[in-house]
Amino acid sequence: MIPLSLAHLTVLDAAPPAFFDLAAQAGYQKVGLRVFPAVPGGVCYPLSRPAVIDWRRRMADAGVGVHDVEFLSVAPQLRVDDYTASLALAAELGARRLSVSGDDTDFGRLADNFGTLCDLAAGVGLGVDLEFMRFRIVGTLPQALAIVTRAARPNGKLLVDMLHLYRSGGTAAMLREIPTALLGSIQLCDAPLKDPTDAGITGEARQGRLFPGEGELPLKDYMDALPADIPLSVEAPAGNTHPELGLPQRAARACAASRELLKSWRPSR
Repeated sequence: MIPLSLAHLTVLDAAPPAFFDLAAQAGYQKVGLRVFPAVPGGVCYPLSRPAVIDWRRRMADAGVGVHDVEFLSVAPQLRVDDYTASLALAAELGARRLSVSGDDTDFGRLADNFGTLCDLAAGVGLGVDLEFMRFRIVGTLPQALAIVTRAARPNGKLLVDMLHLYRSGGTAAMLREIPTALLGSIQLCDAPLKDPTDAGITGEARQGRLFPGEGELPLKDYMDALPADIPLSVEAPAGNTHPELGLPQRAARACAASRELLKSWRPSR
């Protein structure tokens, strides 16, 4: 069975360690943890040594591992060294990757800071995945690829979210052109084809997605352009689209829908 990770945003109000039980019961093999706030004051669950000790035990009991920790903004004011302790704790917890966004209009400086962050992460065995989103400065696949390529770190890769790929004009053909070595992780979800406009795009991303197969995104074309061994995560926050579902039900529906999608997956490499 292809391993699936439950991205924390899908059920962000589920705090660890209960989050691990919820993910296991819904059918996931791994989780993604929101340990840094995506926006100032946003919901997150910071790491500490007592938390790592407790969470490792609870993950082992639940039978899940941790794929990635998130979410850092690579902005001009980022002080990479401030995250030395947190990344060491993330590695101790078992995380394999750190997810970040690009939020600096000076792409040369952004690539330098991304590279420095990759070096820090490499010291504890972590990779770093740069995610593009239309409502952030690094908003497209080509922009993210340019940063990762310029930084040229072996552990620096791309995180491709299916919603952000489509909303930023990305195509399956573009995915096929990305070297396999630069593809870090994929996040699955669905949505209508109709653009929510710039006024609604952030709300859609954070609480208005659909489960894979419920919408109209060209998910099969996207998936078939990918390598067979790429890590897969499910990020389908649906508080606005499925308010009738509780957090466990949302996680389970998202997992079942993703499994159905993967039945027809024919990776190209």
